[in-house]
Amino acid sequence: MSSITSSPNSLFLKNPILKTNNNFTQSPTFKLASPTKARPVSITCSSSVSQTQTHPSTQIHAQQPDRVFNFAAGPATLPEKVLLKAQSELYNWRGCGMSVTEMSHRGKEFKSIIEKAESDLRTLLNIPGEYSVLFLQGGATTQFAAVPLNLCTPDDSVDYLVTGSWGDKAVKEAQKYCKTNVIWSGKAEKYTKIPAFEGLEQNPDAKYLHICANETIHGVEFKDYPTAKNKTGILVADMSSNFCSKPVDVSKFGVIYAGAQKNVGPSGVTIVIVRKDLIGNAQTTTPIMLDYKIHSENNSLYNTPPCYCIYMCGLVFEYLLELGGLKEVEKMNENKAKLLYDAIDGSNGFYRCPVEKSVRSLMNVPFTLEKSELEGEFVKEAAKENMVQLKGHRSVGGMRASIYNAMPLAGVEKLVLFMKDFQAKHA
Repeated sequence: MSSITSSPNSLFLKNPILKTNNNFTQSPTFKLASPTKARPVSITCSSSVSQTQTHPSTQIHAQQPDRVFNFAAGPATLPEKVLLKAQSELYNWRGCGMSVTEMSHRGKEFKSIIEKAESDLRTLLNIPGEYSVLFLQGGATTQFAAVPLNLCTPDDSVDYLVTGSWGDKAVKEAQKYCKTNVIWSGKAEKYTKIPAFEGLEQNPDAKYLHICANETIHGVEFKDYPTAKNKTGILVADMSSNFCSKPVDVSKFGVIYAGAQKNVGPSGVTIVIVRKDLIGNAQTTTPIMLDYKIHSENNSLYNTPPCYCIYMCGLVFEYLLELGGLKEVEKMNENKAKLLYDAIDGSNGFYRCPVEKSVRSLMNVPFTLEKSELEGEFVKEAAKENMVQLKGHRSVGGMRASIYNAMPLAGVEKLVLFMKDFQAKHA
């Protein structure tokens, strides 16, 4: 297999790198102040479980023996190459004499970091020039309030399509700032489907239509998107848990927002992509930190931003570009999800996924056991095999495997083998 290659706009290879005997690259080790000796780390490119021949990009993710397969819904696993890169730069960022954690957010060093992060994100998602990219704080939950505060008045009507818990939370928050209208809710069917768009009765006077593109808890994902049939034609999407997992036509949306801690970075930074003509109309009572105009005019530097989190997102964006962009990333995610769903569906009912097949998430896979009393044992036994955070959300129970971009193929393969072995013991 060939070694990992870098895209022309990547900064990964600008730092010294070490060649291993396997022709793979690793981040340089550095001496610590303590007597503890740093051990060398290498990145293995082939899956440790499957011998199936696949595209090289699907096998870049390897797992070091001292790391677990982390199926957490968020904060979630990050690419090992990104973590090793961050490790090598933590003490002295690219020779500037200080860590990113120590930089002034108004200095030239951090300015170069945030500008490159935005540029690479624009490349990944092909974001048109008429959109602003904002790096904010407060998580996607804060955007539940920021969206109505920026896009409408208290007397305006807005439409919400509720396909899970996060869509439900979003509409409840928006009720404080405008007149909400739930045009469809999947709550009665335990959030297991998405309706046909043609049958939705939208309010023609609504200022926007809001959706949650992927419901992290219930594992329901939009495979295409509805058209906002209102006077403004504004579609708003919470994309927190499938952001940068596949290509998206940004021009179809007025606002896209996402917490980073699923696919593109650590918790602490929220990314908002907003069409510029929608900026500048915030309600007069809007807190200054929720006003898109303030953050757009100040290039996300109105106050001290989550600097290190933005830096980490930038490394992830570089990494995704190295993989070949989001089309390649989507192929990898489809491959992993198919493997897991096939194992569930092929278990003769021992494992069950409640979500309608046509809208099953590529990111979050909920499943239950036919013998529910075994679910606790399943989670415990999996943890002994270094597969952690498989317990389902407390509101729905069961199990949930979150298989975001950075989850190695080997992790899903190992989970599938464990599931088959567990079934053989308990069927």
